[in-house]
Amino acid sequence: MKNKPINTGRTLLYVSVLLFASPFFSNVLTPKKWLLPDTTEIMSMKQFEVHGTVTDTNGMPLAGVTIRVQGTQRGTSTDFNGAFTIKAKINEVLVFSFIGYKTQKVPIDGATKVNVVMETDVTALNAVEINAGYYTVRDKERTGNISKITAKDIEKQPVNNPLGAMQGYMPGVNIVQKTGVPGGGYDIAIRGKNFINGSTEPLYIVDGVPYGSQSLEDPYISVAINAGDVSPLNTMDPSNIESIEVLKDADATAIYGSRGANGVVLISTKKGKSGKIHNTISASSSLGHVTHFLELMNTPQYLEVRKEALINSGWDYFNPISIYSWPDLSCWSQTRYTDWQKELIGGTAHRDNAKITFSGGGDRTQFLISGSYLKETTVFPGNSSYKKTSVFNKLNHHSRDNRFQINMSMSLTHDNNNLPRWDITNEAYSLPPNAPELYDEQGKLNWEGGTFDNPLAYLEEKYRVKTSNLMINANFSYELLPNLHFKTNAGYSKYQLDSDRILPNTSRNPIKFFFFTPQNYSNITINNSNRDSWIIEPQITWRHNFGKTNIHFLVGTTFQSQTSNQMTINGKGFPNNGLIYNIAAANTVKILNNSNSKYNYQAVFGRINLNYDKKYIVNLTGRRDGSSRFGPGKRYGNFGAVGLAWLFSNEKLFKDHNILSYGKLRGSYGITGSDNIGDYKYLSTYEVTGNNYNGTTIIEPTGIFNPEFGWETNKKLETGIELGFFENHVKLNTSWYKNKSSNQLVGIPLAATTGFSILTANFDATVENTGWEFDINTINVNTNGFKWTSYFNLTIPKNKLVSFPGLESSTFANQYVIGRPLTMIRLYHSLGVDPETGIYQFEDYNKDGEIKSVDDKQWIVDFAPKFYGGMGNTLSYHGLTLKFLFQFKKQISFNYKRSMANPGAMSNGPVDLLQRWQVPGDRTDIMRASYSESGVRLALENQMESSGAISDASFIRLRNIDLSFKLPPNTLGNNLDISIYLQGQNLWTITGFDGPDPEQPNYNILPPIRMVSLGVELDF
Repeated sequence: MKNKPINTGRTLLYVSVLLFASPFFSNVLTPKKWLLPDTTEIMSMKQFEVHGTVTDTNGMPLAGVTIRVQGTQRGTSTDFNGAFTIKAKINEVLVFSFIGYKTQKVPIDGATKVNVVMETDVTALNAVEINAGYYTVRDKERTGNISKITAKDIEKQPVNNPLGAMQGYMPGVNIVQKTGVPGGGYDIAIRGKNFINGSTEPLYIVDGVPYGSQSLEDPYISVAINAGDVSPLNTMDPSNIESIEVLKDADATAIYGSRGANGVVLISTKKGKSGKIHNTISASSSLGHVTHFLELMNTPQYLEVRKEALINSGWDYFNPISIYSWPDLSCWSQTRYTDWQKELIGGTAHRDNAKITFSGGGDRTQFLISGSYLKETTVFPGNSSYKKTSVFNKLNHHSRDNRFQINMSMSLTHDNNNLPRWDITNEAYSLPPNAPELYDEQGKLNWEGGTFDNPLAYLEEKYRVKTSNLMINANFSYELLPNLHFKTNAGYSKYQLDSDRILPNTSRNPIKFFFFTPQNYSNITINNSNRDSWIIEPQITWRHNFGKTNIHFLVGTTFQSQTSNQMTINGKGFPNNGLIYNIAAANTVKILNNSNSKYNYQAVFGRINLNYDKKYIVNLTGRRDGSSRFGPGKRYGNFGAVGLAWLFSNEKLFKDHNILSYGKLRGSYGITGSDNIGDYKYLSTYEVTGNNYNGTTIIEPTGIFNPEFGWETNKKLETGIELGFFENHVKLNTSWYKNKSSNQLVGIPLAATTGFSILTANFDATVENTGWEFDINTINVNTNGFKWTSYFNLTIPKNKLVSFPGLESSTFANQYVIGRPLTMIRLYHSLGVDPETGIYQFEDYNKDGEIKSVDDKQWIVDFAPKFYGGMGNTLSYHGLTLKFLFQFKKQISFNYKRSMANPGAMSNGPVDLLQRWQVPGDRTDIMRASYSESGVRLALENQMESSGAISDASFIRLRNIDLSFKLPPNTLGNNLDISIYLQGQNLWTITGFDGPDPEQPNYNILPPIRMVSLGVELDF
């Protein structure tokens, strides 16, 4: 079975070679006429080479312009410099076409050189095609809400995950990076959270094939370093992506049925273009640093507060017996100072990336082959690194009569991630500033007589993860009759993840853990998991014009199957650390998880699109889904939508309007759904725990039989208006949406006496997401070789729980409130510090004289953004281009009082702790310094869960900046072009938030880092 992917790839290679060679063999096998024409015929039949360049009105070369000989199948396209070469005859006509520009026809009169200047076409700009998944639609005529980002904004960003390249670019799409450690994941929410217990993960489609985005990592292994998430999307090379479209409303997503409830992300990869072979070599090197250090106390400040705390608590810190309780006062240097932020997370991350691409082909067959290599280190001490290699191949072919087409692609990516098991960011913030040296005189880890928990010991706890992702897909199309096409999408993917985490005995304090020996402490945990998936989607499409009415009909079916396997094993007690990777050498071996599952999915879908007079458009989509995740009688669900659009700018009233050049009203309503509950939830399930009773293996029940639950549903309503002014130099899109999700699939907690933890069932609860989205594009200047365009998007979302019958008596009573967002958090209401006692005070809501979480956590906050968006500009002058994007959010978040609110603990903290309460009458928001007073400790714990630990975390961030310069053509030689670029990511943040990062304020996780890249690209 292991050779299957290799054999599949080999078969694909053979097919690719045959298809690419088909034009050659067809020419060889075609009989030739050996009759000699007369002299007059020779001049009219002889082909000769015509070459030249294509530029815009500013003199900038246009790459990718299609040139065809009218009435024939002969054609080519311009290269990177706008140059082309084509064979033609006298009196033939060359047709130059390019999206966004007016088509030009140039007769051939015998001249061998033709230079063409193409003019911008406003109507062509509106004819840009948008990928809607099962079909493409002109941007001007779409009835749904689809946002798009293209390769020019993706390929140069120093990110490992496509989601990282989308931040700030799209309205309604909120993306948050989980960690600054390479290989980490992202959280994405398209128009908010729809389901109570479900994730916000959308459906990902890559070149027509679903892409499994769920992590196969065991959280027990990776939770500390990658926030428990090794995203499969990391195995994609962003530089191979041509465009990313995000489908948001019902009209755009309903054709995907249950899989489109949280939105759909369509990823289209690059493809080759006809013409001579084009080679591209690019390389970049990046440097990364933590963007912001906290202002922490220095040694004198820290010791002052620390001693005061012990005195307030009645402790004698000079007592030698207490050496292990407060070594920072009794035996460590009182003058030593180390900035642990610089020591532990102040390093430089290096990122090196190289890629080579070959593309080209004839008029009927085009290909693209690329290979890339990436290595990125961390800001932690040591030599941890993340490596990725990928190979990508794409082939496009059509028959001589254009009736048969085939598009095939194959990508293979390997990740090799070697990281410390533990994120030492928290130690960088909390270590006392007078803590000892990290290494002793012999260069070994310093334990300072057992009084120091050396943070570098965490780096001994290695975490390794290797992933491999193979994706193969093919799209076949054949024209059965004029305007009647049969089409099939087929794809196969195999994702494998192997990881391990070691905890050697050398990673622990030898004094505190003296009773541990290598035999009972050293251990390793291994995770081996894989996921295989295949899909086949045959379809039929038909187009026809009835006078002014254009009809587009599509019907298809989906067959998909996915299998997943996972095994997690722990080995404990090794003779020495040299054998720790050999689990057979462990004293005890325990299987923590051994699971396999299979998911089958079938569907029938269809679309009818009516376009009358290019002004009135109706789009009907529907899907019937069948899922193996539901019991008999509940497995099928029906979903659908209707979309309407009125292009009022095509009415006579606006036809020749001087200001309004484009206008469209659109709206949609429909139902999508979800089966995102996992496999086998309706069955009675059991698991082997690894435990035994008198030598007999124990099987424990994990799920209770319940075949009655069914599909979650999401009803989506939207209206929008799209306007273009001054020949579309200003374009404004405004949308309002309301999504209502009901029939919620919820894991209901059960009493322990039942023997089960939860019961999966449908709750008659309704969640509502509403919001406004604004998207503005402008062409500010476009003259004399200088062009300046701007982009702005804004999202104002709102989420609330509309209804939940029986909420007050359910287990969710303390988690949700009717009329409040799902993202709400209940907290105590902080009343500040009592001026007389110096202890944090809180509002006693039920007036019982005690502060209890059940009754007194009545202060409700919502961490979801109030609004968010992005603002970008692109300025170009001849070969020099500057692009930058600002991202902004209005939100609140936890501040340092969530984890660093105790002045006097054996832990460093912000200099704000110096403003602590000291004597009766002091008015401050920092409590008295304390070490272990029980009443004070309880107040401190409540403060961490109160409104006092909340502050404004709004920000404006220079998310991305790109300065590139393209040397004049042929500066370094014929057919060689060179571009140099300087790129920055996460460069500068304006915020009043005094934490690690306003978007990721967790003090235990490395925040996103600043990355600056210098790169070069050669084209020849």
